[in-house]
Amino acid sequence: MDAPFTGSVFLGMSVDGFIARPDGDLGWLTGGDEAGGPPDDGAGGDFGFAEFVSGIDALVMGRSTYGVIAPLAEWPYQGKPVHVVSTTLEPGADDRITVHRSFDEAVAALTAAGYRRVYVDGGRLVHTFLAAGLIGDLTLSRVPVLIGEGHTPFGPLPADVLLEHVRTQTYAAGMVQTTYRVR
Repeated sequence: MDAPFTGSVFLGMSVDGFIARPDGDLGWLTGGDEAGGPPDDGAGGDFGFAEFVSGIDALVMGRSTYGVIAPLAEWPYQGKPVHVVSTTLEPGADDRITVHRSFDEAVAALTAAGYRRVYVDGGRLVHTFLAAGLIGDLTLSRVPVLIGEGHTPFGPLPADVLLEHVRTQTYAAGMVQTTYRVR
């Protein structure tokens, strides 16, 4: 599928590749903070998350991810259009977001809006965008913990997705963050 935008991924995950426990719990990732992003690096940093968000035009996320982000006291995406793919969320339920009923509807809207770089968040949605060939880069932050089971953005794909290593950074807390470009 061709689209004039690049899908970009920025995910925190366990060393064994999970982004959430089977029940959706993120406590192991956030250190109890329900921010949905990587924990603070101990030096007041956010592992590059704010810089990443500043470089995107819009976000698209799945319903489950929205459910984690929505109740936060501070909306982390100020000034960025946020699109949510959901068959259950009512349009207009939250004036901070635009609801789309399907992946195809969301891609059409993102394309029509003329966005160039779109942050794709949420395990199932990242997998769908990968399978459709709409991801251009992935930043994966591996937290030093094994949780054994849970949700993963990876799984069966119609073809291999070849990656080119861009950079790897390590942090004092033991997290290893690697960025790849899709070839």
